[in-house]
Amino acid sequence: MGQMAATADSVLTQKQPRVLVVDDESAIRDMITFALQRAGMECHAAADAQEALLAISENRPDLVLMDWMMPGVSGLELTRRLRKDPFTADIPIIMLTAKVTEDDKVTGLEAGTDDYIIKPFSPRELMARIRAVIRRTSPADEDGQIRQGDLTLDTVSRRVLHDNQELHMGPTEYRMLEFFMSHPGRAYSRNQLLDHVWGANAYLEERTVDVHIRRLRKALEPAGVSAYLQTVRGHGYRFMAEN
Repeated sequence: MGQMAATADSVLTQKQPRVLVVDDESAIRDMITFALQRAGMECHAAADAQEALLAISENRPDLVLMDWMMPGVSGLELTRRLRKDPFTADIPIIMLTAKVTEDDKVTGLEAGTDDYIIKPFSPRELMARIRAVIRRTSPADEDGQIRQGDLTLDTVSRRVLHDNQELHMGPTEYRMLEFFMSHPGRAYSRNQLLDHVWGANAYLEERTVDVHIRRLRKALEPAGVSAYLQTVRGHGYRFMAEN
C-alpha cells in the first residue's frame, strides 16, 4: 500500500507545472510561491521584467503569473514581448491585476493573456485558474497522452507507443518528439530546436540537431512513421502526421 501511494505521488509530481511568478511586491510573490509549493508545484519568482526574462531563458516555465502594474516594463508590455519570441510565444500567461473594466480585459487578451485573476484572490482560486489554463493549453489529455497520427506519447510514463507497442529511443530523442508532437505542422529552425529541446543556455552546434533527427527517424522506422518528421529545406524540420 505504501509503495502504491508513493507511486501515485510521483505521478502527480511529474505532471505538476513549473510556474514563474512575476510581481514587484515581495509579499505577493512570497504568498503565491508558498501556495504553489504547498500544492507540489515547482515555483520561481521575479521582481521585474528583466529578472523574468533571465529566469525564462535559464529554465523555461510551463506557465507565467504576471502582475499587470510593474515599474519600468509593465506586465502587459512583457506579455507582448513574450508573444513575439518563438521561444516563449506559447507559454500560458495569467495576468494578476486589480483592473476590472471591459476595455482592460480586451487590451490584455489582445496582448496575448490567457486568463485573469482579479486582486485580491484566494490560493484556492489561484490553483483552480492555473489548472484550468494548463488544461486548455496543454496538448496532452487528462491521462497525460499526446496523440498525433498513429503515435501516442505518454508524458507520465515517458513512453512512445504505436499500436500499443513501445518504440525505444534515447532521452533526447524523446524530448524532441514530445516537442514536435506538441507543435505539429509548424516548421522550426535548428537554432529554435536547440532552444526548445536543449534549453536557451545550451551552447551546441546546429549539426547536433541533425544527429538527433537521424536517431529519432531511426527510432520511428519500426512503426513506419519516420516520414512524420519532415525536412524543411533551407530552414529546419517540422512534424506532420499523415491523415
